[in-house]
Amino acid sequence: MRNSRKHNDIREIKITRDFCPASYGSVLFEMGNTRVICAATMSGDVPEFAVNKNTGWLTAEYSLLPYSTIPRTKRELIKKDGRSVEIQRLIGRSLRCGVDLSLMKEFFVTVDCDVLQADGGTRTASITGACMALQLTFTRMMQEGLLTANPLVSPVAAISVGSVKGNCLLDLDFSEDSQADIDLNIVMNSRYDIIEIQGSGEERAFNMSELNEMISTAKKGIEELFGLYSRYGI
Repeated sequence: MRNSRKHNDIREIKITRDFCPASYGSVLFEMGNTRVICAATMSGDVPEFAVNKNTGWLTAEYSLLPYSTIPRTKRELIKKDGRSVEIQRLIGRSLRCGVDLSLMKEFFVTVDCDVLQADGGTRTASITGACMALQLTFTRMMQEGLLTANPLVSPVAAISVGSVKGNCLLDLDFSEDSQADIDLNIVMNSRYDIIEIQGSGEERAFNMSELNEMISTAKKGIEELFGLYSRYGI
């Protein structure tokens, strides 16, 4: 079990703003030993289906870089594996839940999430970091007169929570996740409404009382994640 932090503590976080100068907004998001570059770029090449709805569009891409894991992850040169596709769809869905696409109707924004080092919680770190990159992007676009209002109407964040040997743990690292009886990933907006819950009983079924405890524990962690916006001037 944990020695360095309490069961409801998140890992140490470090954020480096503007990590990728060629993007419109970017962060290096470090949560413990999990490190993800999240970088947003924008273009005027809005997909036809969005043009027909008189909105812009927002999507995400996700990848584990080969050296981010032990053993090495195979580089996705031609076709992404199913896990990467599922995660990038989750990131895109989560971000769009916080964005008013009608306020960016001339623009198509892509947020790339590249995992430099994986030690548990890469998808949740990607969602949280991607939203920060998006906020920086929209702020810059408003400063440059490309937008008249910020389309990010409700920031989103995500965190993992699980049960390990009967203990509800927040923000699992890889060693904890590999032992978890129950494993959840929870996404919320800044009003603490639930956007998505992904989870399963890895080793056993669980009851509503356990689910409610895990959601409450996740909310505590997500509150801390939203506090990072002011701390880092995002």
